[in-house]
This record gives sequence, C-alpha cells and structure tokens, in this order.
Amino acid sequence: MLPNAAVMVEFTIEPFVEGAPGPHVTAAVAAVEALGVTVEFGPFGTTLRATAGEAGRVVAALLDVAYANGATHVSIHIGPDGE
Repeated sequence: MLPNAAVMVEFTIEPFVEGAPGPHVTAAVAAVEALGVTVEFGPFGTTLRATAGEAGRVVAALLDVAYANGATHVSIHIGPDGE
C-alpha cells in the first residue's frame, strides 16, 4: 500500500462505560484529533480516516493515551478506505 493511500481505522477501547465514553476513550480521541484527524463514533466501533503513511503515528498516539488513562483492551482494524 502506498503511503498516501487512504485507510480506515476502526477501534474499540475497553472497559466499556455505560452511558458515556470513559476518560480512557475521550483522552484517546482527543489525542487523535490533536493530530488533525477526525474521529467518528459509531454503534459498534469508532472510526477515523488517515493515509497509510500517517496511520502508524495516529494509532500509536491512540494506544499510548488510552492505556495511560485506564484502558484494559484496545481492538484495532485497519483496511483500505472504501468511501
């Protein structure tokens, strides 16, 4: 995949908190958004779109901040952006 190819990253961050995302989620989303990437919450997962070249940096920030704020498990799926 070329570095400028569009990818979609879908992720979930546990533990799940009833009613609203916990600080481990909101802090991770804020870290991604600080990199200029838009995050979209969905019913079964949260998504972001980036280039293949920037996806590693974005996912690293997401993981670092999620675990620093109490995440116990993070699931990530990265694939071509079919938009």
